[in-house]
Amino acid sequence: MSAHRATTAVYHCPFCAEEDLWPVEEPRGAWECRACARVFTVELVTVDTTAIPGRLAEEDALRGGQA
Repeated sequence: MSAHRATTAVYHCPFCAEEDLWPVEEPRGAWECRACARVFTVELVTVDTTAIPGRLAEEDALRGGQA
């Protein structure tokens, strides 16, 4: 695992779905939900581009329609 993790804004609490979120210093990249008083982190592990239907059609077109 990389020592530096990229973080992004989180728009909804994964526990209560409220939007009253504030970044906190520790742990790094954590968010505080002021509606339910939880502090949490969210980490993106990977994006599986093979499961995106538009991406499959795009790659097929680039190959000239050959399977």
